[in-house]
Amino acid sequence: MRSYQDLFRTPEFTPLFLSAAAQTVAQTVSGLALGTLVYRATDSPLLSAVSMFGPSIAQVLGATLFLSGADRLPPRRALAGIALAFAAGTAVLALPGLPVWAVFAVVLVQGLVASLGGGVRWGLLNEILSSGDGDGGRSGAGGGGGGGDDGYLLGRSVFNMMSGIMQITGYATGGVLVAVLSPRFSLLLAAVLFAVAAAVVRLGLSRRPPRSAGRPSVSATWRANARLWSDRPRRLTYLGLWLPNGLVVGCESLYVSYAPSSAGTLFACAALGMLAGDLTVGRLLPPPVRRRAATPLLLLLAGPYLLFVLHPPVPVAACLVALASAGFGASLVQQERLMTLTPGELSGHALGLHSAGMLTLQGVSASLAGSVAQVTSPAVAMMVMALASTGVTLSLAAAARRTKATAPRPAPQVP
Repeated sequence: MRSYQDLFRTPEFTPLFLSAAAQTVAQTVSGLALGTLVYRATDSPLLSAVSMFGPSIAQVLGATLFLSGADRLPPRRALAGIALAFAAGTAVLALPGLPVWAVFAVVLVQGLVASLGGGVRWGLLNEILSSGDGDGGRSGAGGGGGGGDDGYLLGRSVFNMMSGIMQITGYATGGVLVAVLSPRFSLLLAAVLFAVAAAVVRLGLSRRPPRSAGRPSVSATWRANARLWSDRPRRLTYLGLWLPNGLVVGCESLYVSYAPSSAGTLFACAALGMLAGDLTVGRLLPPPVRRRAATPLLLLLAGPYLLFVLHPPVPVAACLVALASAGFGASLVQQERLMTLTPGELSGHALGLHSAGMLTLQGVSASLAGSVAQVTSPAVAMMVMALASTGVTLSLAAAARRTKATAPRPAPQVP
């Protein structure tokens, strides 16, 4: 098994990591600033929330139109172009007097661009960590996209931990900047960070050819989506990546209404639990144990939220949140399985589809949780979402067992 030090000694891993960190901070700072600007202009909590999470929801449209570019564009050029597009769009959002409809037009474009970015970045990460510089050989077009070692899983765990830390940093910094300076200054700073990320990509990554031949197109995107979705084990893996996690994010979306004065504490404990889960799955669990850990981790992810119906005090709630969030480590196991089921030339597209679907389901689940809380209470809504997540997890586990039971066995070899 590789170590974290091995990852940072791998050529191109560090610049890809640093560029992603800069973009994560930029996204959190700009999201908070934009949400504040829209709320001040409209006095609408709904419009403020949509301005912050609109790019995530718009990714489902991008995933159906442009995702074929994840494997059909040169990775360095695509990542640098995406970062520059975000820099330009964020600078436009900082313009004084920009009407609200124009704000949402820019947000929509950013969401479409972001749907391509996940596939390009994670496909390149898989390529870097399963190339000849690591332990395994580069995947061929007909083989699985995950290589033969733990490289991708370990690398993705580092990116997940970085994302949690950078989000905390970004929201804390953004809150100070918005309060002390102004939302527009914060947006301009975020635009600079996006430009820095583009420069790191351009100077730190080498020029690589696309992983798949052909030009990006809507028809190519639809064909690849249909191909990925047609395989039952792969389809079950996608549903496992999207649904249980998304429903639990619905629970997280209710922290503010559950404990208005302590929501920051709950979010911080959730990030801490997620870091612990990613570290455990990515580094500590041996492969035989890890491969069987997805369902138990998903049940852990939902279970503690069932107790919120008892209205636990904030200290107990914080411990429950940290414990539950360790279950997010299940996504690493599921992504590793997805890569073993996916041809190498579709690895970026497959990971981009996972990312877009995950973010979309998170946005939908947050809206659903808010609707349930509106007619009941945040505590009851958390329990309902956790029950739904548990039911989905058990149903998918049963479906996976039936799939294995009905799979044709290889014919015995005749000596």
